[in-house]
Amino acid sequence: MGISMAVARTWVERWERQQQRYAVDREERFTVITDVVEYVTAGRPRPLLLDLGCGPGSLAARLAERLPDAEIVAADMDPLLLELGRTHHANAARYVDTVIGADGWTDALGLGRPLDAAVSTTALHYLPEPVLLDTYRRLAALLRPGGVLVNGDHFPPAEPSSAGITAYVGRRRAQRTGGHDHEDWQEWWAAAARDPELADLAAERAQRHTAHAGGGAGEDLAANRHAELLRRAGFCRVVPVWQFGDSAVLVAVKDG
Repeated sequence: MGISMAVARTWVERWERQQQRYAVDREERFTVITDVVEYVTAGRPRPLLLDLGCGPGSLAARLAERLPDAEIVAADMDPLLLELGRTHHANAARYVDTVIGADGWTDALGLGRPLDAAVSTTALHYLPEPVLLDTYRRLAALLRPGGVLVNGDHFPPAEPSSAGITAYVGRRRAQRTGGHDHEDWQEWWAAAARDPELADLAAERAQRHTAHAGGGAGEDLAANRHAELLRRAGFCRVVPVWQFGDSAVLVAVKDG
């Protein structure tokens, strides 16, 4: 079910543009996450990194460029996005097909040694709170002492009445930087499904999403609630290192 390099490049480039509509200062957020990983892995000869919900390898590729000696495992359940990553960013990571939060999902990773860092961007918010807590616990068990989980996402404020303010600030930022000039999520997926090289992958994706539709809806949890869950999961410190509007990067450190 392989696809050509030209097709992969086209759709990954369109994905990058499309995502600018949704992730406030997306490139800066990627850079901040990579800064944290660089700091935590300094002096380690071959750090082991896990990219959760990797999509087509956007973050993995940026990590690999900055940290060329790192071993990166990139995990996702979407067959189409994984194939785009395997083709376009083939040298960035080892791509793993697994459903984050499902029973035994970490077994598929084939890590073999403790992680130095786990990273994620806009991929964990769909997990129901009990599944999110279990996922955090499993990640804490996979990390070495002093290792980190770095999560970049949209976190509503703890005070619900302020949610409109933070969302508006982020939306206006996206408008100023031209993010809303690009196709949106639905348009991208509709167009991708019409590409003959992606049709089988798109059909498989639809089947998988139907199969997992009963898994429960995620919750828009505030950053402080994530911090509480992370501490319960075994992380000793949780600190925000960057924020713009409701977009933020949280760093959770395993006790070292």
